[in-house]
Amino acid sequence: MPGVPPTRFVFLGPEGTFAEQALRAVPAAARGTRTPAASVPDALDAVRAGEADAALVPLENSVGGAVGVTMDELAAGDPLMIIREVVLPVNFVLATRADADAPAAAGALRTVAAHPQAAAQCRGWLRAHAPAATVVEALSNAAAAAAAANQEVDAAVCAPLGLRRYRLRALAEQIADRADAQTRFVLVGRPAPPPPPSGDDVTTVAVRLGRDRVGGLLGVLTELAVRGISLTRIESRPTGDGLGSYVFLVDCAGHVAEPPLGEALMGLRRVCFDVRFLGSYPRHRLAARADRPHTPAGLAEVDFADAAAWLAALRAGRPG
Repeated sequence: MPGVPPTRFVFLGPEGTFAEQALRAVPAAARGTRTPAASVPDALDAVRAGEADAALVPLENSVGGAVGVTMDELAAGDPLMIIREVVLPVNFVLATRADADAPAAAGALRTVAAHPQAAAQCRGWLRAHAPAATVVEALSNAAAAAAAANQEVDAAVCAPLGLRRYRLRALAEQIADRADAQTRFVLVGRPAPPPPPSGDDVTTVAVRLGRDRVGGLLGVLTELAVRGISLTRIESRPTGDGLGSYVFLVDCAGHVAEPPLGEALMGLRRVCFDVRFLGSYPRHRLAARADRPHTPAGLAEVDFADAAAWLAALRAGRPG
């Protein structure tokens, strides 16, 4: 949406989640409206229907892995495009009610509400400090906090933002098993020309291979490798069309406007059953590489431009 900054934002709710915290890191969102959605499909459908300009949804976590529902929604349905990514350090707290009757220590807990991703990231801590507690699955970190506030459970694993929102107190802070855990969110809008290259970009595509294509995945990797394109993530998701039918979501370094990646995308188009372009966008600073990898000889942008000019000259009858 060049020239028309988004003003209506939707995020995976309810309020008090890491998604809301991540959306607050987007400058335009501070000046626009922010509306929670009940689920990732609901958030993305609001954009598809024109009820919102952009949706902020989780894509992957450094401990829990990919968020399958987001990947499935991006790979299917009416096309959407990633505008930017936000990488957020994950800092979970163990929260309970602030009244005098609430449990005084983690060891006394019988039930703890947690979203499955949060439970996975805090499993070791909970086993060590709340061994008698049964983990009750919640739809979100905020829903877990609400369950604790409503006395449905003794405590909740939630975001620090949930303490104030649901009037809870922290029994313990920094309870994630990995102190360096991060969640990657993406801001998604309707299809539009991507922003210009920033110098450190990510391009995301969803590719489908033919069922009977031998070495299909190797072909995908080869199209990237021979052009010096660094593959940063690849995930397979079932299409629902039967066993053996998958869509691969691929993140690679570079921008669609750059000749090497542009050529790679054309190569993928030739060798794959289907390719869905999901956006080229700047890498978030928390995920940025300290040093860009060395580009092998012949694979720099100038090399591609020189080769293209040489071929054009040959076709025009001017041998080089």
